[in-house]
Amino acid sequence: MSKINLYKFASPATFYGLAGQMIPGFAVLSAILFAIGLYISFFVAPTDAQQGEAYRIIFIHVPAAWMSMFIYVVMAVYAGVGLAFNTRLSAMMAQALAPTGALFAFIALFTGSFWGKPMWGTWWVWDARLTSQLILFFLYIGFISLQSAIDDPRRSDRAGALIALVGVINVPIIYFSVKWWNTLHQGASISLTKAPSMAHTMLAGMLIMAVACWTYTIAVALFRVRLIILERERHATWVSELLEDAK
Repeated sequence: MSKINLYKFASPATFYGLAGQMIPGFAVLSAILFAIGLYISFFVAPTDAQQGEAYRIIFIHVPAAWMSMFIYVVMAVYAGVGLAFNTRLSAMMAQALAPTGALFAFIALFTGSFWGKPMWGTWWVWDARLTSQLILFFLYIGFISLQSAIDDPRRSDRAGALIALVGVINVPIIYFSVKWWNTLHQGASISLTKAPSMAHTMLAGMLIMAVACWTYTIAVALFRVRLIILERERHATWVSELLEDAK
């Protein structure tokens, strides 16, 4: 029965309706979590003893950096599945995730510059972590640009999948760069093997912001994939009937 359900929702026509039902819940949850996370981060969390108030940028910077890497991995998985099994919905999901991943990669770079100026005295350094994060942003832009430049959806999906699969090797480089090289960027404040090196209030604010980014990504990706489905399946009977009912 579970296999039947999985195959059922792998159909763009079926997933279109499911996505429409899921979007409102994730959108509302995202808004609530962002409000709570930002309040804790900027009004409740204590001032850092060494970095002062400037450290608060990490409540946006760190979740954005996490999501930029996580989304790329998920995008690469979807693209790889679409390439290997020729599943249309997988390729559509990869295409839907890319702009949000690029947005978070840009936010991570932008906020990192604002954090770096008071800490390092400069907006940018060719640090291993920063440089690999910049490469991630360019990989997103390359994926989006290549798919937009090719009119045939099947060809664009294959080309995008190759970029996604080759570029995914950059994600562990970003994560481990502070361990592999002598970089200016500070190490991880949160680790699965060590106790957090920050106050519990700071940790709560950061984790809530991370979940908010996650729910936002789901809502936006589902909204975007519905538009992609309508565009790619515009000649299908069910799309024509849907558009007729909407009039």
